[in-house]
Amino acid sequence: MDLELSRRTALVLGASGGLGRAIAESLAAEGANVILGGRSAERLEPVRSAIAASAPGRISTLVTDLADPAAVEQAIAELQAGDRPDILVLNGGGPAPGAMAALEADSLVPQFRAMVEAPIRIATALLPHMREQRFGRILVLLSSGVVQPIPNLGLSNTLRLSLVGWAKTLAAEVAADGVTVNGLIPGRIHTDRVDQLDAAAAKRTGKTAEEVAAASRATIPMGRYGAPREFADAACFLCSGRAGYITGTSLRVDGGMLRNI
Repeated sequence: MDLELSRRTALVLGASGGLGRAIAESLAAEGANVILGGRSAERLEPVRSAIAASAPGRISTLVTDLADPAAVEQAIAELQAGDRPDILVLNGGGPAPGAMAALEADSLVPQFRAMVEAPIRIATALLPHMREQRFGRILVLLSSGVVQPIPNLGLSNTLRLSLVGWAKTLAAEVAADGVTVNGLIPGRIHTDRVDQLDAAAAKRTGKTAEEVAAASRATIPMGRYGAPREFADAACFLCSGRAGYITGTSLRVDGGMLRNI
């Protein structure tokens, strides 16, 4: 199947590792020009070099810190002055684990700025180009916590749900212009972030990380963690020309882990 990505430009935030890198690799393999977004030029450049070695399209980088409003504005200016993306993958790290009742109020605004405000500002700035050309894809990487709140990740559950409401509202506003807005919900995809969460759970419960991971896999009907490439290929399809009639929804890539309908 031709995903009709060879003439498109995609910006993937959080592309220096984990799910963001996997999505960038998948889009690049399909011929898209990919802009790798991240905080560190030193971390982005090896990724750019590795992907560019086999990618048919252009692979470039955009250094920005989503927690810094001035850096976000500079990134937007660079994007608008260059090849404006047709595809935007909103991805970023989550806050540290912690109980909601123990949340320190001072941590709320910085996390909101990075996880909610900055992605919305970037998407809003790029929307006019997408609407004008009558093609655009906005994909928000979420968390299973937006469907089934994850214990000890109260702040993440809260802030990511903000993006669900934003995306669903925006999807209806821009659908007639050929722009789709969707979410993608990972289950237990084996990334460094999942290993960190398993380690935090082990410390909290007095178990080993291996015991925590084994118990987690036992709750998944497929009996294993997902591979980043499996998640990335689903993202690639939602970003493609072939997914033009899918909008305002959130797709689960979870091996059947989430049991609610």
